[in-house]
Amino acid sequence: MELQEYRAQLDQIDDQIAALFQRRMETVRQVADYKKEHNTPVLNAGRERDILYRVTGTCGEELQEYTKILFSTLLELSRDYQEDRLNTGESALCREITAAAESCGQFPSRAVVACQGVEGAYSQIACTKMFALPQIMYFGRFDGVFRAVEAGMCRYGILPIENSSAGSVTEVYDLMEKYNCKIVRSLKLKIEHQLLARPGVKLADVKEVVAHEQALNQCSDFLKNSGVKVTVFSNNAAAAKYVSESERTDIAAIASASCAELYGLEAVPCRVSNTDHNYTRFICISRNLEIYHGANKITFVTSTSHRPGSLYSLIAKFATRGLNISKLESRPIPGKDFEFRFYFDVDALVRSEETQAVLSQLEKEDFFTFLGAYSEVF
Repeated sequence: MELQEYRAQLDQIDDQIAALFQRRMETVRQVADYKKEHNTPVLNAGRERDILYRVTGTCGEELQEYTKILFSTLLELSRDYQEDRLNTGESALCREITAAAESCGQFPSRAVVACQGVEGAYSQIACTKMFALPQIMYFGRFDGVFRAVEAGMCRYGILPIENSSAGSVTEVYDLMEKYNCKIVRSLKLKIEHQLLARPGVKLADVKEVVAHEQALNQCSDFLKNSGVKVTVFSNNAAAAKYVSESERTDIAAIASASCAELYGLEAVPCRVSNTDHNYTRFICISRNLEIYHGANKITFVTSTSHRPGSLYSLIAKFATRGLNISKLESRPIPGKDFEFRFYFDVDALVRSEETQAVLSQLEKEDFFTFLGAYSEVF
């Protein structure tokens, strides 16, 4: 038999499968209507186990796992379809989202904004790219930024959330869970580290380098090869300020070029970054849910039940609606061994029918927090 003949057979089989799938989903629709009328829960775990046991037993040992995956997906789709049938009204979260989107216009050009660090910090650079006329208040720690926003001292706060080479800023993720703040915008900033020292200092003179932990991680190759002492600072700009105020000629800071001008330092000629492709993503947070024109990304945090396939079931809700998960970050749940909460970034228009359908489902989870709908700028 030729390949074209095999393909013709497969086409016929696929058409039969598609027709049977349509019949099955029609029956699922009727089941959903029955469950709605009788107030019956969608998930029947025992029934699903029985189905998987039965169908895998009919296909031979070689295909058992393939059959299990196929029918697990089918059951997930059926369950999701039932959820949509049952969620006919607008949820409380969707009403809140609609109100926020209708009340906000263009992103403001001026505001009081909290940043971690001092003048010249990358957070300050990110702030001036997001806002044309910001009034900046500086805080020594990330939690100071969150407290200032939550208390109403500042309308917004700027925080780094991840770096392209050093990964996520886990402290900020943990603080997002602790404080009741929302993301209203994000920005991807190219990071160009320089080794800054007092005028006249040469590379051979440098015995100690000071910087924020993230910057040290992003320059780890240079630091390892140079053999210098490394000291962690709360912020790169604060490190540069410290070097400028020191009388030592054997110390340097890793910081931005703007810090050199601010603090009277000079760039020591050398390449310090592990890579030229070094970007940090900053988020802008507010106390209230604010959704501005052009918002095309959503972020939320949720947990799943401690059972096989629970995370897959969550991801499938987005896949079936053509929504792209651009980032998935797990963080341990305090006080629980090997259990995690998951932070999702999803490319989605928050007021679309597909997005609101899945948010209405997620709102019923034991733990779910919507962290914002926003756009990302460069």
